[in-house]
Amino acid sequence: MEMEYVFMTDSDSDLPYHLKTKYDIPVVYMPYALNGKEYFDDLGQTLDYKSYYDAMRNGANPVTSALNEESYLEYFEPILESGKDLLFVAFSSKLSCTLQAVYSAREKLLARYPGRTFTVVDTLSISGPMTLLVLKAHEMYRAGKPMAEVARWLEENKLRAQAYFTVDDLKYLKRGGRISGAAATVGTMLDLKPIIVEASDGTLQAGEKIRGRKKALAYIVDEMMKAEPDPAESPLLILNADAPEDAERVKANIEQKMPGADVMIEHVGPVIGAHAGPGTIALCFIGKNTRKP
Repeated sequence: MEMEYVFMTDSDSDLPYHLKTKYDIPVVYMPYALNGKEYFDDLGQTLDYKSYYDAMRNGANPVTSALNEESYLEYFEPILESGKDLLFVAFSSKLSCTLQAVYSAREKLLARYPGRTFTVVDTLSISGPMTLLVLKAHEMYRAGKPMAEVARWLEENKLRAQAYFTVDDLKYLKRGGRISGAAATVGTMLDLKPIIVEASDGTLQAGEKIRGRKKALAYIVDEMMKAEPDPAESPLLILNADAPEDAERVKANIEQKMPGADVMIEHVGPVIGAHAGPGTIALCFIGKNTRKP
């Protein structure tokens, strides 16, 4: 069925490339730099994830940046010019200034094409939780639901999309300013693994500090269960930054607690990975309960 609008998102969702291709979802590719060379996160189409994280282990320091208004105009204008409306599902406004460039581009384009509708949804998410929102909303899109209904569902349910991240090495959080140098030193000595969560305001917040990797991996599953995920509504998503064995360990734990659950294992993308580092595991889901403040 030919839709009257286009559903688009950005690569900070960490949407797996095989799903982007399967459902033909247009994606804005976000920039990052590695060893002084700029790249665009194309969801793994050209990226060797292991090489990327090995480079970080060997001292490389990836840098992320925001797209400007002109870049967004290049993505958006051909859609409106073709006579179609646009629903853009964006990553959290609290994690980058880039959404302001989206709104600026939107204002300019609506002035050029006054007969068109251009809706932006700030998911207050990034990475796996955003992927799950995108997949559920795109299911509605493929079923022929109007843009206003899909956007309304996203707004009403976005805080149910949640994640528990646990990192393997604290130096990356220290580098990004999320923890102090002293906290990183003490945490490394004590083998503390901070749990990072997506808060209700769209920021990433440090939660509990769990002693030991295995306990941290068990903790994120226990916390997910408290949020009452419904695998009939949405799959569970485990993202790993070159830590496949730990991802499988988390999956096995989930399958013991939720037999028959649909559990996907995918990659932490280069943008999130730049801040969290190799070894990061994220457990992502849509729960019956909403995020904590």
